[in-house]
Amino acid sequence: MGDLLLVRHGETEWSLSGQHTGWTDVPLTEHGREEARRLAPLVRSQQIGAAFVSPLHRARETAELIGAGDARVDADLHEWDYGGYEGITTDEIHRTRPGWFLFTDGVEPGPPEHPGETPEQVGARADRVLAEVDAALADIDTDADVLLVAHGHFLRVLTARRLGLPPAHGALFLLETGTLCRLGTEHERPVVAEWNVRPAD
Repeated sequence: MGDLLLVRHGETEWSLSGQHTGWTDVPLTEHGREEARRLAPLVRSQQIGAAFVSPLHRARETAELIGAGDARVDADLHEWDYGGYEGITTDEIHRTRPGWFLFTDGVEPGPPEHPGETPEQVGARADRVLAEVDAALADIDTDADVLLVAHGHFLRVLTARRLGLPPAHGALFLLETGTLCRLGTEHERPVVAEWNVRPAD
């Protein structure tokens, strides 16, 4: 059975400034596009049997630039719904809520269409994605991998869940823009095989 490959989308203006970017569809910067283009040879060197992508444009453009433009859109791969913290930096939140930490404290409620998610709710979405991944891996006849192209905080939670950890443990997996990660197995147990991989200069 193959591995699970994760790609975080390339840089955006908000990822650069540290603003929480959930549903706001901020486009890639030119540097973000270049990050994705430089990742393409690494992705092409993998044997990919199935690919899934977040519906948000920054992830879909990244998928196209890395050569996974035929990836299936999966709504469960969208970024954490930050509710009332959408577009706000952690430093700004700490001015009124010192010690706040996303992975344990969640977010303030937002508008009805984006009320915000708890870590547990994000974890439940990640579990649904992982069930799809396992089904796809089981359907692939070879040792080909499954690729997910999505967002930093969501993929961190998904990694924690893949390893059998609570959603809050996603805090342990700092994930850079425009990088490739591999979740594999050792002695039939899930492991982090590669993390934050970029092409050599």
